[in-house]
Amino acid sequence: MAYTTFAALADAARTHGSLGMAALMLESDESGRDIPTLRAAMEAELAVMEESITDGRAIRSRSRSGLTGGDAARVADGPAVMGTAFRDALADALAVGETNARMGRIVAAPTAGASGVVPAVLFAAARTNDASRPDVVNALFAAGAVGAVIASRATLSGAAGGCQAEIGAAAAMAAAAGTELRGGTPDACGQAAAIALQAQLGLVCDPVGGLVELPCVMRNATGTAIALAAIELALSGVRFPIPFDEVVVAMGQVGRSLPPSLRETALGGLAATPTGRAMGERACAPGGETSVD
Repeated sequence: MAYTTFAALADAARTHGSLGMAALMLESDESGRDIPTLRAAMEAELAVMEESITDGRAIRSRSRSGLTGGDAARVADGPAVMGTAFRDALADALAVGETNARMGRIVAAPTAGASGVVPAVLFAAARTNDASRPDVVNALFAAGAVGAVIASRATLSGAAGGCQAEIGAAAAMAAAAGTELRGGTPDACGQAAAIALQAQLGLVCDPVGGLVELPCVMRNATGTAIALAAIELALSGVRFPIPFDEVVVAMGQVGRSLPPSLRETALGGLAATPTGRAMGERACAPGGETSVD
């Protein structure tokens, strides 16, 4: 079975050299598949992530609902106020979300609605560190292991725990994996994950019209920004005083405390605003795609 605590994962990482290798070795032991086979399977997932970014950046029209579309392209061509690496990461996160909204192929990491954060962060970290392809594949194993810890101790479902369980979890997964990709220790990875998740405790799931588009796509970008900030803090030696395992448990408790209206029912939050209701009604009405200026 997967590691159920980050403490156990970190201990194994100190033995095997990294979170990714610890996850890979465990998967090999449990599945009976050899390391090259598992790496090839994860490489295929990485290729899908790249395709979803490329496809999303090329989108110039709205989704069928009319709620999203074209923003990844806008950002990719934007002013890069905080530098091209940050801008490109935001564009990548939006691109995957927009690909998902148009029923394109994505990798749920950990869910479809939160699928843009992990690839956006890992490709950004790889570009700025000139990481090799095998290094990025290893980082994906690390992200998966952290996601398994969250699933074991809390939830990855917006319906069960709000968007903190989806975008929040994705940001934690990406922060830990990105920190490892940049040479961080297992402890630093845990710090990054804790910083990323604590920043999104209480984040509600309030999809307009009940569709995984608004605010979901934009939250992939903001979740990416949080994950990148967490990596920067952790690699600088900043420590969050509450261990990641305890932050995950707190997230689960907060999620169970949220009323049903704030857990993917589209009955509260942004979905319940006058504009949100009107947009939801239009999105659910028959209609085609709309071009974007």
